Amino acid sequence: MPESTQALPAAGAHGGDGPAVARALGLDPADLLDLSQNLNPFAADVSALVTRHLDTLGHYPDDRPATRLLAQALEVDPTRLLVTNGGSEAIALLIAEYGGQVLTEPEFALHPRGDNGPVWRSNPHSPTGRLAGPEEHADIWDEAFHALATGHWSAGRRGLVVGSLTKTFACPGLRLGYVLVEDPDDLARVHRHQPHWSTSALSLAVLPDLLESADLPKWSAQISEARENLVALLRGYDLEVTNAAAPWVLVDRPGLREALAPHGALVRDCTSFGMPGVARIAVPHPDQLARLDRALVRTLDPTVL
Repeated sequence: MPESTQALPAAGAHGGDGPAVARALGLDPADLLDLSQNLNPFAADVSALVTRHLDTLGHYPDDRPATRLLAQALEVDPTRLLVTNGGSEAIALLIAEYGGQVLTEPEFALHPRGDNGPVWRSNPHSPTGRLAGPEEHADIWDEAFHALATGHWSAGRRGLVVGSLTKTFACPGLRLGYVLVEDPDDLARVHRHQPHWSTSALSLAVLPDLLESADLPKWSAQISEARENLVALLRGYDLEVTNAAAPWVLVDRPGLREALAPHGALVRDCTSFGMPGVARIAVPHPDQLARLDRALVRTLDPTVL
């Protein structure tokens, strides 16, 4: 029988709490399949890349070379680009300068909930995973998952853009994001809110290797296929699944996080989105799908004890 879930920590606001859950359940973190965080399952092993640049830890960071290289990858002028300490800092910098609002809920929790100012929208939308249609507009676009959903860095829409490289390259511990402005004059306004040496020398040094490893069209196609396999697996257990373009799906099943975790699979509870009873499940690598299947069998099949 599964271990009691009383010791299971409450769901974090943003998922990715696998290590805490593993400790609470007495599991080796490597034995817990953390599908509560949405990362590229096909990205290169970042630990192998990081070891090439450990000598940078003895130096202060200089973000200018990385900015030029990232601008080249995004096909924009570097005077329009600011490298940030993850997508969360990119969001915080724009909030500090512009504030803003969201027009509809649910929406990503870090976006501002003001009564006026620029309109924010995630694309693909978080949490539904739906891509914005051509008739939809916003002033600030959060494209954290756009590359994985479409195979392109950006939708190229008018407005300010925030991005999260740590999703694309599955390296949230490195904290790499960016702000993209239309008018270079706006960059100074945003930059003044950023602390000096915001991004680490190590993350900036790894960025060229990450960009060299990128194959956005291939990754997007792989994720799409893996997502369909995930949907088929979940629907095989008569679960109600919402499937769109992002590297995750939504499942309408109260208590799924608490039920699955003791069996070695962690999903995200969407209560923080105002969606109690809904779980968000990241698209796993094909090699991980069987692990999720085993957890689902032990959780949902009454004939399995």
